[in-house]
Amino acid sequence: MFRFTGGFGKNKELDTMIQRIEMNVSNNYKDAAQEGLREFEGMLEKLENEGKVKGKQKVYYEEKLAEFRNRMKNFTHKDQKPTWV
Repeated sequence: MFRFTGGFGKNKELDTMIQRIEMNVSNNYKDAAQEGLREFEGMLEKLENEGKVKGKQKVYYEEKLAEFRNRMKNFTHKDQKPTWV
């Protein structure tokens, strides 16, 4: 389960996206969580390119992105095992 623990974040838009992803994962909303991950990745890249996220913030958000990617590697409906098998 994901838990938002704060840290070096402080970018309201990215922090909101993290919370939304965590909520979708905890509710087992696989498609919404995957979509949120893609949006988070795109927004992080955009903000990094604009120089709005750098230093410790950049490291913090890149670590969150890596954590989400790793945890959601097989977090899809097609990978879900039927309970009757």
